[in-house]
Amino acid sequence: MVAAATVGLSGQDRALDRTAAIRWAPRRAAHVLLIGVLAGALLLAFLTAGDEPVRAGTLLRNSAGSAGLAAIGAALWGGQYAWTLPFGWCAASLFVPSTGSVASQVTTWLIQPSGTTAADWTAVVLAVGGGLFYTLAGPRR
Repeated sequence: MVAAATVGLSGQDRALDRTAAIRWAPRRAAHVLLIGVLAGALLLAFLTAGDEPVRAGTLLRNSAGSAGLAAIGAALWGGQYAWTLPFGWCAASLFVPSTGSVASQVTTWLIQPSGTTAADWTAVVLAVGGGLFYTLAGPRR
């Protein structure tokens, strides 16, 4: 869900961004926050409708961390390729062996259960760091 919304993380016109009456940084921050919130809310709606064993904390953590990853991708490669970082991390985490070490928990934070300290902190760092990076740097053109 986050990957589908990342296309909107790129601006339409660089000159328009520079001459706007309202600074773009708050808009960028709100956009990343909105992507994470909407993805989490939609997943929670599906969770309450079904009999899934996934906890709500895991869904919210993954939505926030994935939105941060998408923001990093938008700042590095632009909105059209921002989806590659969350998708790539998700795909790679399926192939990392789970050894129980902190490095393994950080690498596979998307598939760790809620309450795993290393996974939770990884998502927080990605969400906050990615949001700040995208807010300050803006999308790549």
